[in-house]
Formats: sequence, structure tokens, C-alpha cells
Amino acid sequence: MVARAANGLEALAMTDEHAPDVVFLDIRMPGLTGLDVAARLVAGGKPPHIVFVTAFDQYAVEAFEHSAVDYLLKPASLERLEKTVAKLKARLATPSAAVPAAALQALLAHLSAAPAAAVAAPAPLQWIRASHGEETRLIPIEDVIYFQSNDKYTSVFVADGESLIRTPISKLREQLDEQQFWQIHRSVIVAARHVAGTRQDFRGRLMVQLKGRPEQLVVSRNYVDLFRGM
Repeated sequence: MVARAANGLEALAMTDEHAPDVVFLDIRMPGLTGLDVAARLVAGGKPPHIVFVTAFDQYAVEAFEHSAVDYLLKPASLERLEKTVAKLKARLATPSAAVPAAALQALLAHLSAAPAAAVAAPAPLQWIRASHGEETRLIPIEDVIYFQSNDKYTSVFVADGESLIRTPISKLREQLDEQQFWQIHRSVIVAARHVAGTRQDFRGRLMVQLKGRPEQLVVSRNYVDLFRGM
């Protein structure tokens, strides 16, 4: 693996930087979805081999079955992954087997037209079970101000303090409502309702200011687009 992206914007940046032969795209990513990223790669010409990771039902899976693009249905088994890797190796060994851009465009158009029932996402997380000293707290998701990676844990910040959970940021992101929680850095997810504004520090970094809190959170350059126009 050359690189791993936490969201669609980062996936585009890393693809541009590393020019990989193969890209695995999760259909549901914050910022830009896997379909959005694929569409931009196609528009750029000579897209890499794309494997979609999806929780879609059979309607969408049939679209993959009849296309030149592979897919992995969550949760992907080791056996299924091995088949995908074998297929990719065969394609890479035969340059003429490159996926035509027209085939990708047709697939993306088909998936974009899928009925809502076919692309329904799991219900977002409603509660966080977290450790606070010797206590275990059940924190309503609406009370969370932001999450931040903390060694082997993830810190959960609420109005009256900090608690810890073992779920890594990358997994936590998949369980949150992306309209309510914004990933602004590889190690930080902030609740949109607690964002007061942004400012640039003396180093030129974009900083998120929080409502009623003194700390400011750094926005990675891969997430700056979230705040354009603010």
C-alpha cells in the first residue's frame, strides 16, 4: 500500500501525488464520496484501476457485476479480497486490459441514479460509551464538541471534560453523521454546531475556533475546502 486517505479530498490529493495503478474507494466517505472521487479521476484521463468498497444492496452490486470495475461488499472476507487482488494482478499484467473511461462513466451514472433504498447508510451513532477516570460514561452524541486521536485511544471532548474511547478516528468517522461532524485533520473530528469560525495563525495554518472554548484546532490542508466561504 502506497498511501491511505481518510476522506475523498485526501484520496484525490494522494492519487495525484503517487499516481497509483490501483485505488480502493469507499463509496461513503466525508467531503467527497467514492463516486465523486472516481468521477474526477475519470475526468482527468487515464484513471487507475478502481475497486469500490460498498455496503450497497444487490441493486448496485449488479451494476458492478456487469462492469469492468471490481467491488468489495462490506464486510469483505479474506477470500473475496484475494480474488480481487488476483483479478487486479491479471489486469496489470495486460496493459490492454485497462478500464475504458467510458465504462467507468456509465457505471457512475448508473450508481448515481440508484434509488434511495439502494444506497441507504447505517443509522449514525447516537451514544458514546467512554472511560472517564474510573467511571464509564454514556455520552449523547449531541454533547460531543470534538474527537481527537490520543495514542492508542480517541479523546472525546464535552463541555465538562475529556473522556477516552478505544475506537480509532478512522473507524469512528464511519459511524458519524458527516453533515454534523467534520473531519478537519487526520486526527481530529469536530462537531459542526460547535464551530464559531476560522482564522489563520502566524504560520499560515487555518485554525478552527470553537464556541465558548479557548482551544483552537488545526485544519489540515486536505480539509481546507470544507471552510471555503466562511
